[in-house]
Amino acid sequence: MPVLLYVLAVAVFAQGTSEFVLAGLVPGISTDLDISIARAGYLTSGFAVGMVVGAPLTAALGRRLPPRWTLSACLLVFVAAHVTGALSDQFAVLLGTRFVAAVANAGFLAVALSTVPTLVPPGKQARALAAILSGTTLALVAGVPAGAFLGGLWGWRAALWAIAGVSALALVAVAVLTPSGLGSREPHPRVNLRAELGTLRSPALTRLLVLGVLVNGATFCAFTFVAPLVTDAAGVDPVLVPAILALFGLGAFGGISAAGRLAGTHGHLVLGIGTPALVAGWALWAALASSAPAVWVLAPVQGALSFAVGGTLIARSMAAAHGAPTMSGAFSTVALNLGALAGPVLGGLAIGHLGLTGPVVVSAALAGGAVMLWFAEGRRGAATPVG
Repeated sequence: MPVLLYVLAVAVFAQGTSEFVLAGLVPGISTDLDISIARAGYLTSGFAVGMVVGAPLTAALGRRLPPRWTLSACLLVFVAAHVTGALSDQFAVLLGTRFVAAVANAGFLAVALSTVPTLVPPGKQARALAAILSGTTLALVAGVPAGAFLGGLWGWRAALWAIAGVSALALVAVAVLTPSGLGSREPHPRVNLRAELGTLRSPALTRLLVLGVLVNGATFCAFTFVAPLVTDAAGVDPVLVPAILALFGLGAFGGISAAGRLAGTHGHLVLGIGTPALVAGWALWAALASSAPAVWVLAPVQGALSFAVGGTLIARSMAAAHGAPTMSGAFSTVALNLGALAGPVLGGLAIGHLGLTGPVVVSAALAGGAVMLWFAEGRRGAATPVG
């Protein structure tokens, strides 16, 4: 695999840490800014809104620019947003910086995913996508627990400063190591923007994107509220929250690695078996929410299932959107982050009605919707061949 793929993965690691780290910082932000836990959880939704807006916007604006410029600019804005957030003591400002950071993050990810066809042949594209997305799962393994540890030690602002520092290093690496000629020799004839957007009319692509919304919604609904769920409901010592987050991340890393190997030839099996297993796992977590041993077992299992299914959906949707060479990454990013937007909002509402187990109940329902779609009409669309 080209070295650039791993450079992009490092940048995605920094951005993924920012996206997920709030799962361990929600209680501290709630206390420091004197807001409810449910309202603090909306910071995740604010980030998701920025991802939804930023992916197509940045991909469209940067279609005729060298990827090196677009990727570097996105990282620069990302760093500035985190510095501003770390200096703020107002929820509205912090929410605004999360939105701006997410716009930059989404633009970076959409452009990075769209560069894959220029870097590797079709037979290796699923693995290349998994290599880039492994930065996200490594963020769950190392970045999020480290951020939660820093947040517990010096407060949530320390975590934002650390993310800004790592992102600045990633900016330097991307600016220096991204070839200036990347994108100058495209593997597809240039397609106008209207024609690329027209690929969204494909029923197969639409089904895959809706599946992505449901599965990622389930993931973020539960993950956003993991810290209060495991401490208040299961009685886990708060100092152990980073370890539980790391277990979820280890499972996620295994899941995305499996997706890279299996999406091309056995993706239909991953979706057909993994999605029902997700429903069972979230339902089991809801039923055993007060059991600390169950939490330790279910965290890595649900991480693996969530990212195996999610990673497969990304690879399949990218293949189904082959007629949109510069926007295909944006389509997948938008779908996944619509789920990341809806999940925490639904989880916050569920807490008010069902208590702290509400988010995992909603996660089971969202994954159940994905299962119904898969078996009702999604199998043919999800079986689109992938390289």
